[in-house]
Amino acid sequence: MLNLLLDTHVLLWVLINEPRLSAEARAAITDASNMVFVSAASVWEIAIKRALGKLHAPDDLNAQIIAHRFTPLSIEAEHAWYVSQLPPHHYDPFDRILIAQANCERCILVSRDKNIAAYDVRLLSA
Repeated sequence: MLNLLLDTHVLLWVLINEPRLSAEARAAITDASNMVFVSAASVWEIAIKRALGKLHAPDDLNAQIIAHRFTPLSIEAEHAWYVSQLPPHHYDPFDRILIAQANCERCILVSRDKNIAAYDVRLLSA
């Protein structure tokens, strides 16, 4: 059993069945024995970018998350504080909190973002 945390773009790719998602990531995400988490940070990022007209996302995003059997992951004080320990490889606050959550919760972060690979985080390439 694996604990996976989806990067924001991976969540959206799963919801639209994006063919660019790697076969290995798709298999891990759809394996019922794995726990798949979606961070509140990803929902927040999608909400912001959607409101600005920068991306399309389903109106029923929260319902879609539940329908896919994903587990919502709240942002805790421990996660927020962990960000202060991260080296300054990348300054995207959403990516940094996802890295912190993945490390604090012992999850594998599923992402295709090359900037995230610079961090000490367990990563599954999407």
